[in-house]
Amino acid sequence: MNYLKAISQMLKIIVLAVISLLSTCSENSPLVAEQPTLTDYTVGEKWTWKYKGVTNEGVVRSDGQDIREIVSVNDVLGMVIGKDTISVTDIVEPEKSETPKYKWPLKVGETWRYEKNWTSQDGTTGKQSQDAEVISFKEETVEAGTFMAYTIEYKGTVSNSRGYNARTDEVWLYAPAIKNFIKMTQTQDDFLYNEELINYSNPNNK
Repeated sequence: MNYLKAISQMLKIIVLAVISLLSTCSENSPLVAEQPTLTDYTVGEKWTWKYKGVTNEGVVRSDGQDIREIVSVNDVLGMVIGKDTISVTDIVEPEKSETPKYKWPLKVGETWRYEKNWTSQDGTTGKQSQDAEVISFKEETVEAGTFMAYTIEYKGTVSNSRGYNARTDEVWLYAPAIKNFIKMTQTQDDFLYNEELINYSNPNNK
C-alpha cells in the first residue's frame, strides 16, 4: 500500500514538473509575426503619428503629423498617404530584396542586413545601409495606447551623391495587431528625429 502511495506521489510530482516546464517554454517562446495580408486591412482603418526632427543646436527641421487611412476605390483597397493613394495589394506584396526593411516572419533574435537605394526629386541619389536585429517583443506604451510590439534596431550609415555620409541608428517599435510601427527614433550625427503614434482607429473594434 505504501508502495502504491509512493508511486502516486511520484507521478504527481512528474506531472507538476512537466506542466511547469511547458508553462516556462510558453512564456519564453517569442511570438512569430507574419507579414500582413490584404484581408487584414479594413476600410476606415486609420493611423496618425506626430513627428519632430531637431538638431543638437535645437533647430527644428520638421514638425507635424503623418496620417494614413484605408479607403476603397472601385472596390479596391488603398492606403491614403498624404496626397497619394497606394494600393494595399502593393503594400502587402512580399519584398523580393535580399536586404529588406522587415525580414518576415519577425521573431526575437532575428538579424539581417537592410539596404536601400533612393533618388530624391532633385536627382540626388543615396544609399542607406544598416544591420538590423529584433531585440524584444513586449508591451510598449505610446500616446495612442499600449501595444505588444517588437523592438527592432537598425545601425549603419547613410550617404548620397553630394558627398554626405553619416552614421544613422534607428529604433522601430512594430505592433503586429495594428500592422504598423508605433514609434521610431532616428539619430543621424547631429540630428534627432522622432515619430510616435498618437491615434489608431479601426471600425471593427467598435
